Amino acid sequence: MIDVAYAMGESGAAGQGGFTAFVPLILMFVIFYFLLIRPQQKRAKEHQNMVNNLKKGDRIITSGGIHGTITSLGDTTISLEVSENVKIKINRGNVAGLVQKPSLQKESKKEPKKEKK
Repeated sequence: MIDVAYAMGESGAAGQGGFTAFVPLILMFVIFYFLLIRPQQKRAKEHQNMVNNLKKGDRIITSGGIHGTITSLGDTTISLEVSENVKIKINRGNVAGLVQKPSLQKESKKEPKKEKK
């Protein structure tokens, strides 16, 4: 009977099994943090900075796809002019991004041909 009790007891290698069982879970958490959580926090911070730095006259697009020009800013709302004499109010959190003005075309990619003399 005593031999059975010793056979069921822990050995030196099995005693460390408790910690080594958590190593894969810890590694998975670290991988998820760097691949999913951290980039999402970075995007949220950039979006919050963009929303806080909006000013009158900026052209924006809402999360619903509405394009407009900011006519006034409140603490939690923004008034947009979407067409002449058509204004709507939206929540600041619904701003998806700024609309970039189409820049003038820079130098054309093709270089002018040089004339042979």
